[in-house]
Amino acid sequence: MRKMDQWKDQTVEELKILHKELSRDVFELNNEIMLSRKIDRPHLVRQKKKDRARILTLIRQKSGVNI
Repeated sequence: MRKMDQWKDQTVEELKILHKELSRDVFELNNEIMLSRKIDRPHLVRQKKKDRARILTLIRQKSGVNI
């Protein structure tokens, strides 16, 4: 799990790319769970979801979007 300070100096475009990569990782991990009902490191799913949410928060803060 990474802290938000590590991502604060990145641009919005870089953060969007990171978000897309993390989303792909979560998708692949979920598929692995569905297919084999077993995963080597199950904690990675929760960790990557939290990182993805942190990146989304930073994107919204930097772009000034209020939801």
